[in-house]
Amino acid sequence: MTQKKIAIIGECMIELSEKGENIKRGFGGDTLNTAVYLARQSDKQLRVDYVTALGTDSFSDQMIAAWQQENVETALVQRLDNKMPGLYFIETDDHGERTFWYWRNDAAARFWLDSAQADAICQQLAHYDYLYLSGISLAILPATSREKLMTLLSACRQNGGKVIFDNNYRPRLWADKASAQQAYAEMLRHTDMAFLTLDDEDLLWGEQPLDAVIARTRAAGVQEIAIKRGADSCLVAVGDEPLREVAAIKLAKEKVIDTTAAGDSFSAGYLAVRLAGGSAEDAAARGHLTASTVIQYRGAIIPLSAMSK
Repeated sequence: MTQKKIAIIGECMIELSEKGENIKRGFGGDTLNTAVYLARQSDKQLRVDYVTALGTDSFSDQMIAAWQQENVETALVQRLDNKMPGLYFIETDDHGERTFWYWRNDAAARFWLDSAQADAICQQLAHYDYLYLSGISLAILPATSREKLMTLLSACRQNGGKVIFDNNYRPRLWADKASAQQAYAEMLRHTDMAFLTLDDEDLLWGEQPLDAVIARTRAAGVQEIAIKRGADSCLVAVGDEPLREVAAIKLAKEKVIDTTAAGDSFSAGYLAVRLAGGSAEDAAARGHLTASTVIQYRGAIIPLSAMSK
C-alpha cells in the first residue's frame, strides 16, 4: 500500500512546567503535540511531517533531535538565523487545570512563510494527502502570511488532498475578536475535517445551541466535525449522517494530574484511526483513550512508555 503523508503545520516552543518548587523544561505546542501522538499511534502507512521554523540555537537542535526520535519527519522544518523558538510556562492548580504564560512575539515560527525556502516548501505541501493546522497556527502569522497559507490549502485540495483544522482559539493572540472571526470563517471554507472544542467555539462566536454550531460549520463546507467537550462525551457529525455521541473515559479526580495537551492528543488519537480507514466512532473512542492517558502525567509530551497499547 502506498504511504500517505500528513503535514502538521504550527509552532513548537520551549516548555517550562512547575512541580512544587521544581521547574521542568521540555518542548511543546498544540500542533507538535498532535504530531508526536499521531506518529506514536501510526504505522508505516502514514508519514507524519512537522512544518515550522526554528532558530540555529541549541534549543532548536534539541527539538529536531527529539522529534526525529518520535518518528516525526523534519525535512520541512526551516532553520532561521537570528530567530529562536518561543517559550511558555505552565502553572497547574490542585485540580490539574493549567494557566499558560507566553514569550513568543518574535518566535521563528511566525516567519516560516516569509523565508527564501517558503515557496519550495509550499510546492511540496500542495501534493500532500493531508494538511493539519490549528487556530494557533493561524494566529501567530502576520496577515500576509495567512493569505499565502490559504493559497496553499486551496492548492492542496485542488490536488486531491484534505485539510484538517483544530479550532484552538486563544484570544490573546489576536488583535480583536472580529479579526479572529474573519480568519476562522475563511479557514473553514478550506477545511474538510474540523475539530471543534466547544468552549472555544462559544468564546469566539458567542454561546449558541449545538445545532447552530454544527450548522454554521457545515455551511462553510466542512464534511466531518468532531466536537470536543473536555471530560464529557464528544460528538461526531459526518456528512449528512445523524450526529453521534461517543462517551469519554471517566477518571478519578486524583488521577488527573495535568490537562495540558488533552485536546491535542484527542485529535491525534482520532486521526490515527480515521486516516487508517476506521469509523468515526472508533476514532473518537481512541481519541478519548489517548487524552485520558496524557492527562495522568505532567507536561505536553508524556513518556512513550506511558502510552496505552
